[in-house]
Amino acid sequence: MAAITASMVAELRAKTDAPMMECKKALTEAEGDMAKAEELLRVKLGTKAGKAASRVTAEGVVTSFVSGTTGAMIEVNCETDFVTKNDSFLALANAAAKLVAEHNPADVAALGELPYSQDGFGPTLEEVRKGLIGKIGENMSFRRFKRAAGAAKIANYLHGTRIGVLVEYEGDEIAAKDVAMHVAAMKPVSLTSAEVPAELIEKERSVATAKAAESGKPADIATKMIEGSVQKYLKEVSLFNQSFVKNDKQTVEQMLKAAGTTVKAFTLYVVGEGIEKKVDDFAAEVAAQVAAAQGGA
Repeated sequence: MAAITASMVAELRAKTDAPMMECKKALTEAEGDMAKAEELLRVKLGTKAGKAASRVTAEGVVTSFVSGTTGAMIEVNCETDFVTKNDSFLALANAAAKLVAEHNPADVAALGELPYSQDGFGPTLEEVRKGLIGKIGENMSFRRFKRAAGAAKIANYLHGTRIGVLVEYEGDEIAAKDVAMHVAAMKPVSLTSAEVPAELIEKERSVATAKAAESGKPADIATKMIEGSVQKYLKEVSLFNQSFVKNDKQTVEQMLKAAGTTVKAFTLYVVGEGIEKKVDDFAAEVAAQVAAAQGGA
């Protein structure tokens, strides 16, 4: 009989999300045959799609599609960076961006109901997603998307597959592309200081107030310190007030004015932003499972 190693158990668990002891039993029954052991677990515990559906998808890609004055950008998530290089996963993400642009779905659920077939799965995008979960062995999900359409022109920029920007503008295409790249690099939260979300301002004010209190300065000076910090923050996070990355002697607003270009809106997606990643301690999990098994013996 083939020796069942810890690495074999770990590999099977990663593929199926089955409990460790079940993986070991399946490998033992299959005499070390990974494919047979996986099939045994699928029969016993259900399909991989069902098991994977509860797992955190904090990796993924951002893709975009632009046609004329219509553009779309979408974040599609998966569990590991490895899958972000999978051709089938990338095809799904690119198709989803195009479907958003062409059909203007109301939300992610409506997007999933749109007609699409790939890799023998279909007839909807959601059915393809489920099919690929079973085929690849990882959970994947459509997290969010943005569609822009109308009189404004659209500029898009992808920094690799992890950062994406859509810019709605009127004027010079090169200037708009430069703004898209600037947004990817500097990550502003709004066009102007007046549009910075109130909760972000209050958070910054709270930090500035704590620092002022620690300084021991008189109340009137502390107040000025706080307001100065808040105003500095507002300039740092609003696009038009930021120093332009290609020429720090001018602001983005000044660059656009010189180029005769108006930016009406922008959208920035960073893969996994705000998603809490699960950190697995495999060694600790092994020890806990062994201890539990010994305790029940």
